[in-house]
Amino acid sequence: MATRKNTQPPAPHAADSHDLIRVHGARVNNLKDVSIEIPKRRLTVFTGVSGSGKSSLVFDTIAAESQRLINETYSAFVQGFMPTLARPEVDVLDGLTTAIIVDQQRMGGDPRSTVGTATDANAMLRILFSRLGKPYIGSPKAFSFNVASISGAGAVTVERGGQTVKERRSFSITGGMCPRCEGRGSVTDLDLTQLYDDSKSLNDGALTVPGYKPGGWSYRLYSESGLYDADKPIRKYTKRELHDFLHREPVRMKIAGINMTYEGLIPRIQKSMLAKDRESMQPHIREFVDRAVTFTTCPDCDGTRLTEAARSSKIKKVSIADACAMQISDLAAWVDSLDEPSVAPLLATLHHTLESFVEIGLGYLSLDRPAGTLSGGEAQRVKMIRHLGSSLTDTTYVFDEPTTGLHPHDIQRMNGLLLRLRDKGNTVLVVEHKPETIAIADHVVDLGPGAGTAGGTVCFEGSVEGLRAGGTITGRHFDDRAALKETVRRPTGTLPIRGAATHNLRDVDVDIPLGVLTVITGVAGSGKSSLIHGSIPAGEGVVSIDQGAIRGSRRSNPATYTGLLDPIRKAFAKAHGVKPALFSANSEGACPTCNGAGVVYTDLAMMAGVATTCEDCEGKRFQASVLDYHLGGRDISEVLAMPVTEALEFFGSGEAATPAAHRILDRLADVGLGYVSLGQPLTTLSGGERQRLKLATHMSDKGGVYVLDEPTTGLHLADVEQLLGLLDRLVDSGKSVIVIEHHQAVMAHADWIVDLGPGAGHDGGRIVFEGTPADLVADRSTLTGEHLAAYVGA
Repeated sequence: MATRKNTQPPAPHAADSHDLIRVHGARVNNLKDVSIEIPKRRLTVFTGVSGSGKSSLVFDTIAAESQRLINETYSAFVQGFMPTLARPEVDVLDGLTTAIIVDQQRMGGDPRSTVGTATDANAMLRILFSRLGKPYIGSPKAFSFNVASISGAGAVTVERGGQTVKERRSFSITGGMCPRCEGRGSVTDLDLTQLYDDSKSLNDGALTVPGYKPGGWSYRLYSESGLYDADKPIRKYTKRELHDFLHREPVRMKIAGINMTYEGLIPRIQKSMLAKDRESMQPHIREFVDRAVTFTTCPDCDGTRLTEAARSSKIKKVSIADACAMQISDLAAWVDSLDEPSVAPLLATLHHTLESFVEIGLGYLSLDRPAGTLSGGEAQRVKMIRHLGSSLTDTTYVFDEPTTGLHPHDIQRMNGLLLRLRDKGNTVLVVEHKPETIAIADHVVDLGPGAGTAGGTVCFEGSVEGLRAGGTITGRHFDDRAALKETVRRPTGTLPIRGAATHNLRDVDVDIPLGVLTVITGVAGSGKSSLIHGSIPAGEGVVSIDQGAIRGSRRSNPATYTGLLDPIRKAFAKAHGVKPALFSANSEGACPTCNGAGVVYTDLAMMAGVATTCEDCEGKRFQASVLDYHLGGRDISEVLAMPVTEALEFFGSGEAATPAAHRILDRLADVGLGYVSLGQPLTTLSGGERQRLKLATHMSDKGGVYVLDEPTTGLHLADVEQLLGLLDRLVDSGKSVIVIEHHQAVMAHADWIVDLGPGAGHDGGRIVFEGTPADLVADRSTLTGEHLAAYVGA
């Protein structure tokens, strides 16, 4: 009798059953008890309107917990040096893998940070030149513009064989830092007439530097130093007195009975003001620096940041300064041409890193490009380079809108990279708005339905087809395509740009029409920002809104950032006859227990700090006495808790009518921030919300020309329509709007298009098309034309 074989497959191994990341009861920020299951080793895209909770779920819950658990594996000593993370507010997080976060945080604005130093390409180049460079000048440090040359000598005491012996020792370090500019590539000259009025004496208030007020300590340091006569006009100082006043080295001395360090005015200003990143300065100090300081290329190193010795050592007639100044695609070809078996592993790794730049669409950059000048999209892609050739598998890659700043042509390449990471066996989580990237997802999670308090729930989970058929906002707008306009506006004049040669521009002449909506397009790196920001400086009549991140602590909120709090405080103060400062949580009205923060922070060293709601003010941030003052039946904490739409009604009529506040609120509602509460900390706003907050703030600036740099960044398909309406209203009110943009809906809506290209870097920098969108579609002569034609279905 034939025996029947058991045809049942073997039971799966227990280790293979963990193929889901399970999240249950997530309550971070605006998430409302979200529970989802995400498939591992697949590409999952998170969609939803700006502010719906995508980043809260992906970054602040899943990625944050993964990072926290990894950090906990290190010793307490190491953890003391790492950022401390609290456990996210979530009931269950299961099946997590190591998370690698590639976010859109700008690179540090440090003047010494470049693309090369941020990606380790410079470190490899320095080793290469120290091995192969002729003449030989020293170790890799000799090629680094962050290492200064120093030498020293002296006696040291050594215990040897039970005896104390004194020996003379000397040392020297050869660094590559240019001594004149200290590795910055530019030198600063101060206009002395902006620092002081030389016809006055110090006692008459000669100093005009912000913060140096007569009677203040900064002022008394000079007026009471005794090194010169404080009653004598500065122009009558002797050479010695002027040197002591302006350039004296730091020296300890007693001033007004207190031990203080005196140093000359110029080095003091350089340390206190010029060492900071310009963007992080307070407005009045930035204004002073712009007035008083001129930045010129360093004459000694010609802007290369390196010493003459470092520039003299060459490989095949190329110095390290020349190599860093090359476009990366050219540098990759040069490295490929070097055939030197002694450094073969180094050349292979360096070539791979440079090829990754080209592959990711950043071949147009150069290694000496300051990191602070990269756009958000470029910075994110530079961070991706480290992970492209990684052999790691079974990790979770988390991306924050990787298509930001990318032309439709480049988005296809980015999609290919995301799929490659997935195909290696990794889980890829992407927060994204662009339909081209949502379309390649294996799994889609749609959050919403609205933003802020109206969001934070999962509206849809499943395939892209299911999303299209679903009734969510994203599903309804997924196949939206803006049509070309029937008629375009007529320009009222032109803004001529002649001989533009900033960065990669090739002596470009172009007339930008005024009184219409002009869109500047072209692939990433084709010269769009160089043309507009380089030729149309912000200032008289020009309002420029760039992609720079909003800087603000957890004490900043939309009310303080937009200047809305001033009229509100004045209205409260006027109604009760008290000081406006009482109605600020950063000033006299602050709760003394929590200093107006609303929470009390307990630092637990290497453990995550604990924030508990302040018991005295119950998180309201104000003293109890301040909350007794009411305006229109509401106290100041209730006003700050209002969303913009409610506040618009509140300050529009009745007892609380405040026209100045109403105007600012009107603009906030106009850019689609009606759901944001006035007192919400800036640190909790999403990228798209910050961009629109910036737009609302600048809309009040007096100017006839508005320059917007990719205003659709971080905007959902549904919000783009609202933005187009806003741009139309601006143009119809008599303004000229110039938009640098990749979004086809904005291109289709334009009255006039200027297309740069044909490629990026030295393959770009030329005007390849000027005309109406309809002509561009009919012409199809450029990459932009082809993609726009496909978009509008022509």
